[in-house]
Amino acid sequence: GSIHPYTPAWARVVRLAGSLALPIVCSPALHRLSHYLLTHYQKGTRPVRDWRTTTNVAIDLMVYAILSVDEKNQVLTTYIWYRQHWTDEFLRWDPAHFDNLTQISLPVESIWVPDILINEFVDVGKSPHVPYVYVDHHGEVQNLKPIQVMTACSLDIYNFPFDVQNCSLTFTSWLHHSEFRDINLSLWRQPELVKFDRSVFMNQGEWELLYVLTHFQEFSLVIRRRPLFYTVSLLLPSIFLMVMDIVGFYLPPNSGERVSFKITLLLGYSVFLIIVSDTLPATAVGTPLIGIYFVVCMALLVISLTETILIVRLVHKQDLQPHVPAPCLHGDLDDPRECEAAGAMRPALGCASQADGSLLMHGVLHEITAIRQFLEKREEFRDVAREWLQVGYVLDVLLFRAYLVAVLAYTITLAHLYGGGVEVD
Repeated sequence: GSIHPYTPAWARVVRLAGSLALPIVCSPALHRLSHYLLTHYQKGTRPVRDWRTTTNVAIDLMVYAILSVDEKNQVLTTYIWYRQHWTDEFLRWDPAHFDNLTQISLPVESIWVPDILINEFVDVGKSPHVPYVYVDHHGEVQNLKPIQVMTACSLDIYNFPFDVQNCSLTFTSWLHHSEFRDINLSLWRQPELVKFDRSVFMNQGEWELLYVLTHFQEFSLVIRRRPLFYTVSLLLPSIFLMVMDIVGFYLPPNSGERVSFKITLLLGYSVFLIIVSDTLPATAVGTPLIGIYFVVCMALLVISLTETILIVRLVHKQDLQPHVPAPCLHGDLDDPRECEAAGAMRPALGCASQADGSLLMHGVLHEITAIRQFLEKREEFRDVAREWLQVGYVLDVLLFRAYLVAVLAYTITLAHLYGGGVEVD
């Protein structure tokens, strides 16, 4: 008989198969349903019967892993599980006609899929291809797929290695803009359910996922760096060297060992900075606070060495005094008087006259007087040296206390800056 124009398509196929004696009725329900849904399906047009109807697309994501954070290029690479949900008015059926089948998987290439993209995309990641979507008998389509996302993100490394980053993933339709009212994006789950959902997050890398904030179609990933590695390899060695510099002040200032000790520390710190320079993140927009910390520590070591040189120079002030004249230490035969005394001593050995004895006695008294003057002068120099040494000790203590105050103030300031930077709203 004739087929009524409003007869369902599946009934038409069954009636036509009966007239042609085809065994379609005996085919599996999945095959019949797939054939029923896709035979006349137009995947190039939005699946609504009335073009004025808006297609509502619900989106959701779960963060699986933070793969890398490239501070230099300002790129964040994450691995997410992404979900889409929308209603296709041309993918509906009555389960009673297909062995009560309420859900089927269809090839994603065979149906209409919304062109939802991430605005911050900078490169195509290595995402596995998922060839199917799930469709239920009400026409509700679920597209679930994992995506490796490489997105641009404004990374602030000022508080490295205690930095917290906030990177956004903004989903939007590239073709069907909001002003055309073709596609409306919404959240699949409530924001409070998305915020602390770390059920699939691999929590073993350098970065820790704090939470995910949602606002309409925008997801903000708040992540925090784990600082233990950088604390052990960067901060602790620098702190140890600074502590040794402070301990070096307990070496006696009149000892030359303090200068060599502080020069060795300065050279060691320079080598340390060369080694760790590749570890610090590099950007063109700013310098991390830890870089400023290293520079200030180097400046403090230079100041400490300069102070030590000044103190050592001060305690050796007696070296600046004029030396004792040579005639006061040894007889100089170039002196005419001493030549006369020396000449007078030689005849005295040959004769024992009273005049010769008087001349010899005069020479002996002259030598004794010179020795006495030398000893008095040396004792005077020793007194001056002791005075300068006492001044050096007092000044060294004062400068050491000022140095300690500077280091303590710098430490408190640095802790305050880092503490204010790692606070999470």
